[in-house]
Amino acid sequence: MSIFIIGEIGINHNGDMSICKDLIDVAVNAGCNAVKFQKRDIDQVYTQEFLDSPRESPWGNTQRAQKEGIEFGTEQYHEIDEYCCKRDVDWFASAWDTNSQQFLRQFNLKYNKIASAMIVHEELLKMVAEEKRHTFISTGMTTYDDIQKAIDIFEETGCSYELMHTISTYPMRDEDANLNMIHSLREKFNCDVGYSGHEVGLAVSYAAAALEITSLERHITLDRAMYGSDQSASIEPNGLRQLVGAVRKIEKAKGDGKKRILDKEVPIARKLREHLGWESNY
Repeated sequence: MSIFIIGEIGINHNGDMSICKDLIDVAVNAGCNAVKFQKRDIDQVYTQEFLDSPRESPWGNTQRAQKEGIEFGTEQYHEIDEYCCKRDVDWFASAWDTNSQQFLRQFNLKYNKIASAMIVHEELLKMVAEEKRHTFISTGMTTYDDIQKAIDIFEETGCSYELMHTISTYPMRDEDANLNMIHSLREKFNCDVGYSGHEVGLAVSYAAAALEITSLERHITLDRAMYGSDQSASIEPNGLRQLVGAVRKIEKAKGDGKKRILDKEVPIARKLREHLGWESNY
């Protein structure tokens, strides 16, 4: 089974539909299987005190102005839905609150995503699980107990899922990646495991692709210098094309692990072992 590659647009569109469509195009042209967004009801996710606090941004001088500036609403998501249909690519979103999950139900999506920050939100997990859509569950900032509680909800509901090894720093340092957790999660929970990366560069994701992951998610951007908290942990169009191409090569190169002499090796072996009187029994 091929690795399911997700281009995480998140909020890197900065509330601009033109940028959003460009990012969808980037993901499609690179060969991603899906694009993903983030949806928030800012009045449910943030306190009034926080929203009233100061923050300079292109949309104003409060946290509320900034959060509202980067949040798409109904009209924009319908436009996303139509554009993804036109480009023949799946899209889905991680909801950060129950209102946002309810909002997403108006669309005929194949997948759901639990963000690492939300894995401890049991009400949201139950709401997602009851939809019976295959769900990617990120495991950053969690304990084994946190993960087990989430799994229990999905298994009790009969909703298919896979875990995603994640380190929730932006950007993540290579030495913090701990990719062997992919094996640990798979062995402990006996389920598929993917990787959601926040590192700079591609090498760590290449390594993850060789560790039997079932999904790979990376934040994408048009330009890492753009405004936004996730841009520095994102990859640009050329990098995304390189990543997808390399992952597909890695999948081919892994093989089946069975020792054999290839037909094309036989004449080489015959020539190099001629002085030994070697003849193939193959």
